[in-house]
Amino acid sequence: MGDNREALLGAENKYFENCPGCKVELLKETNPGIPFKHLLYVWVVVLAAALPISSLFPFLYFMIRDFNIAKKEEDIGYYAGYVGSAFMFGRALTSVFWGMIADRYGRKPVIMFGTFSVVIFNTLFGLSTNFWVAVSTRFLLGSLCGILGPMRAYASEVCRKEYQALGMSIISTSWGIGLVIGPALGGFLAQPAEKFPYIFANESLFGRFPYFLPCILISLFAFGVFLISCSLPETLHIHERTDKECDKLNDALVTSTGEPNANEKVRIVGRHPTSQQNLWKNWPLMSSIIVYCVFQLHDMAYAEIFSLWAVSPRKNGGLSYSTADVGEVLAISGCGLLLFQLFLYPLIERTLGPVMISRLGAVLTIPLLFTYPFIAMLKGLSLMFLISSASVLKNVLSVSITTGLFLLQNRAVTQKQRGAANGISMSAMSIFKAVGPAAGGSLFSWAQNRQNAFFLPGDQMVFFALNMIEVIGLLMTFKPFLIPPDDNVL
Repeated sequence: MGDNREALLGAENKYFENCPGCKVELLKETNPGIPFKHLLYVWVVVLAAALPISSLFPFLYFMIRDFNIAKKEEDIGYYAGYVGSAFMFGRALTSVFWGMIADRYGRKPVIMFGTFSVVIFNTLFGLSTNFWVAVSTRFLLGSLCGILGPMRAYASEVCRKEYQALGMSIISTSWGIGLVIGPALGGFLAQPAEKFPYIFANESLFGRFPYFLPCILISLFAFGVFLISCSLPETLHIHERTDKECDKLNDALVTSTGEPNANEKVRIVGRHPTSQQNLWKNWPLMSSIIVYCVFQLHDMAYAEIFSLWAVSPRKNGGLSYSTADVGEVLAISGCGLLLFQLFLYPLIERTLGPVMISRLGAVLTIPLLFTYPFIAMLKGLSLMFLISSASVLKNVLSVSITTGLFLLQNRAVTQKQRGAANGISMSAMSIFKAVGPAAGGSLFSWAQNRQNAFFLPGDQMVFFALNMIEVIGLLMTFKPFLIPPDDNVL
């Protein structure tokens, strides 16, 4: 009988034959070490999703200028904000949908579709010839690339509990590196006909489309990741059984293990899954999502503002950097971030806990941003050294905050709800991230027009506003607002 074929493999076990999720669980039980291969998969997939998000920021100022849509130089920031927000607005509309698909049909199909969408729409963005084409391709890329939510669930499912902090750290590291290496690539490789005229002629493809080179290289990397993702092991538990059998089985599993997380995710014929059941009433989950959204609003606004500020002229308080200079600063930031997340973060998380790390990150960010307008007064090597050091520290603090809140979100729900929970988190976060570039660009343009103001002139107002967002996020990390799933975390 079919029931006998799918019976538990031994009285003491809880694994089904031919279930991909059970195979992963059995591998975790028989191999108690760190799953290096699976974490490598996680790292490259998340990197492919993160690279295109902010790779445009170093050259976006020049791209908008080339579109000839801004009537004056001070207005470029407004239009840059709309292009920067299009990706996040698209992701906000579809993240819950992709989370539900991942809970219903598996993490792997969503991951493969998302990586392939990067290949298509990031390439088309590099070929944009006007403002509306740029906005449209970024919107479609955000709508169809629903990778991060399922990958956060995936990382927690391929790791034993003692390594889940490492899994979340891998995601945050890859994500953070993508958000700094992407702009570094954009800065180094944009306008290649101007930077490397002995290699790229003005009449060549890269001369006619000066922002295509960084986009096509990222797309080629994403295509390689798409091929790699074909060999990803699925972690979703798929047990084709009747309602009554599934209910009995799940009750038995919970009883035998004593842990709600052992209640496996079941695909039941003729009944829709209840992935989102009670998620909206789960305050440890919802509070961590809200705090996460506030910090992401800050981070996205900062990413937009930093690149605009760095390339803006010194007469307006900027650094007068080229796209290559911005790329160099961000490349240094990526290296520092990688070393910190791989070697220091797991140790710090075990010592302090995710909530305390988030608080410390927010506290240290505030005085750091206060120094930026004063760093702009420097020149030469001292300017490069200080701005690079500040950028490394800022990215380390931001990713530390993000990783801690990732852990809280995944610990607040059972495995069968993680896809939907991360989908809700991604949708909410994407709304705030869509606001971030638009608000950051508008704030930057407004500040550019008030250089002689009495109160916080020019860019001082920009970094003051960023600090106010950080203060709000910091205050929200305390009770009674943020309630961790385990009070011992505090």
